[in-house]
Amino acid sequence: MEVRFLGGAGEVGRSALLVDDRLLLDFGVKTGTPTTYPLGLRSVDPEAVVVSHAHLDHAGALPTLMGAPDAEERPEVHWTPPTDELARLLARDTLRLADGYDCPFTAEDVRRLMEQSVHHGYREPFEAAGHRVEFLDAGHVPGSTHVLVDEGPADTEGDTRLLYTADFNTEDQRLLAGTTARPDADAVAVESTYAFDERPPREEIETAFVTRVRRTLRQGGTVIVPAFAVGRTQEMMAVCARAGVDCYVDGMGTRVTDLFRRHRDFLRDPDALDAAASNARTVDGRPGQRERIAEQSTVVITTSGMLQGGPAMTYVPAVRSNPANLVALSGYQVEDTPGRDLLETGSAEIDGRRMPVAAQVEAFDFSAHADRSGLLAFLDDYREATVLVNHGDRCEAFAADRREAGFDARAPDRGETVTV
Repeated sequence: MEVRFLGGAGEVGRSALLVDDRLLLDFGVKTGTPTTYPLGLRSVDPEAVVVSHAHLDHAGALPTLMGAPDAEERPEVHWTPPTDELARLLARDTLRLADGYDCPFTAEDVRRLMEQSVHHGYREPFEAAGHRVEFLDAGHVPGSTHVLVDEGPADTEGDTRLLYTADFNTEDQRLLAGTTARPDADAVAVESTYAFDERPPREEIETAFVTRVRRTLRQGGTVIVPAFAVGRTQEMMAVCARAGVDCYVDGMGTRVTDLFRRHRDFLRDPDALDAAASNARTVDGRPGQRERIAEQSTVVITTSGMLQGGPAMTYVPAVRSNPANLVALSGYQVEDTPGRDLLETGSAEIDGRRMPVAAQVEAFDFSAHADRSGLLAFLDDYREATVLVNHGDRCEAFAADRREAGFDARAPDRGETVTV
């Protein structure tokens, strides 16, 4: 089996692996200025695509594969039902924000995704591009998967099995259980976002967040919680609801919440999401509404999670001048994003201008990725496998770390083909 890394090698973003020149695993983008894409954006021609989950760094470039005028030339796209709906929702939002400029796909390409879509549940093997494929719950966001690829067709087993972990979490969240899947595999392409970071237990993170929020509210401050629309917004809503903290929710996360409530089978605790939705007040974006809310002593959960757009572009400038206010970053901040800049320097470029922020800025690691302990525990079941490290800022360092521990581990370069 040959695996070519078209993206996600040595970086967080634009994840894309091509198996045997036929089967594409994910096709994402790396957000930033400018947005960057996997190798082969216009030339890769897979027979089928398998999508692990809907986040833009794994599915954001997917519509570009739908450009062929002949339906028979377009690849089938295999994913779970919520991933399908979410990916198309995010693609339409990308088109809206691009306003027709600098976007490599069209609304027609997004429509064609629906025509090529094939749904699968967890642990339901299927055939794609001559390979036997199986989805396993990755515990990252609702509908997210590990992808197990066998080089044999669906009714047989081949000589080689590749496990593409995609993004995964081993710790329980409010809405999802951590992954327990450990299928047999000869090679593991493993994410490494938190390869050298340890998180406190989830309960401690929630307690610290709620304590800090309550203190800010007692002092008359406003709390802005930038959060990813897919997964993180709903998780933060659930944390607030459980703690009895009223909140507003703004941005695409409101539509994603409704979507998740329609796919209850992919949630650990659908009742928790129902309670969270009941507890949150939805912002509809009427003129001046966001500015008025920002003047209240309240909590606002809003996109985007790394301050790269969305309603956060209104809220952060509105609260930035008052030290009593709090910007509570809720997850990982990729390098060269405004969120990372704000966390490290106390200022950020918001809507084209550099803004110093006098409001308090704190990070609370509600990440849905496995931390170092989770990664090591997961990989412990794959000591006899080839480990291919991707999706991280320090892939080579983590590969070296695992080699010292006795693993056959390496960190492929972008564009490199690995035979397993």
